[in-house]
Amino acid sequence: MKEKTIYFLFTDTGTVLSRTIHYCMRTSYNHVSISYDSTLKNVYSFGRKNPNNPFIGGFVKEDIQSEFFKKSECAIYRYQLSEAEYQSIIRNIEEIEARKQDYKYNFIGLFGILLQIEIKRKNAFFCSQFVATVLKDSERFQFGKPASLTTPADLRMSEGMQLIYQGRLEDYQPEHAVEERKLVIGEQISPRQSFTFFISNTVKRFVTK
Repeated sequence: MKEKTIYFLFTDTGTVLSRTIHYCMRTSYNHVSISYDSTLKNVYSFGRKNPNNPFIGGFVKEDIQSEFFKKSECAIYRYQLSEAEYQSIIRNIEEIEARKQDYKYNFIGLFGILLQIEIKRKNAFFCSQFVATVLKDSERFQFGKPASLTTPADLRMSEGMQLIYQGRLEDYQPEHAVEERKLVIGEQISPRQSFTFFISNTVKRFVTK
């Protein structure tokens, strides 16, 4: 059966909320988003609707080229799943997006995580709660806890997650990430492949200057 790939973007935006969560949870990359493709053109999560206002949040389609995100440190993972699971995730995201005005950011739920108390709120998510919810139909993602207590760290530690890039988000290039991943895990790359990759990226840098 043909498999599909989804991508998870974990970021550290350096905001007051991000630093507070890092201090309380002792974990890094405390914001998570989900995407259908390695270019991260379409990235979905729950977060700030206005980068300058941390108190107005909800469902967001994030722009990784924005000033708010591109300076962030990040870790990008890919995950292989079945066609049926992939389509289910897309449907779940689209259902929430279609009613995005009815949803809000679950600030109170963050306290639930700190206290390890499940706080149920209608139409309210924080980032990892949203991602865990859209993954609910996939048997491969079993966290042993409700979505409202699922953290970005829980998602990152899921079996089958493949790290393809780690560093400054503005420096991420899909092709660059794949080739670096091959080098990290020891896969063989022929001299011709390496030369082609070097030339193509050199031309890209020259053209974009």
